[in-house]
Amino acid sequence: MRQIWRTWKYTLGSFSDDKTQPYDDKVAIIRTCIFVSYMVTNTFIVSGVVRHWNDVPSELHETQKERLCTTKSNLSQN
Repeated sequence: MRQIWRTWKYTLGSFSDDKTQPYDDKVAIIRTCIFVSYMVTNTFIVSGVVRHWNDVPSELHETQKERLCTTKSNLSQN
């Protein structure tokens, strides 16, 4: 288990020097919390996208049915 923690710690950006060695575990815990919060947030975003993937209304709005919005364009004029 110690080897897994050491690998995870170095994966998150810990250094193998004597200057920061006392803080490596605390920094790894904080970075792990940030990583987990990112993963939870991304999971909720992706699940919301998947849930509403084909959530398109099958009926047209009244303006699209009767073509009430008649905007003229001047692009076809010289």
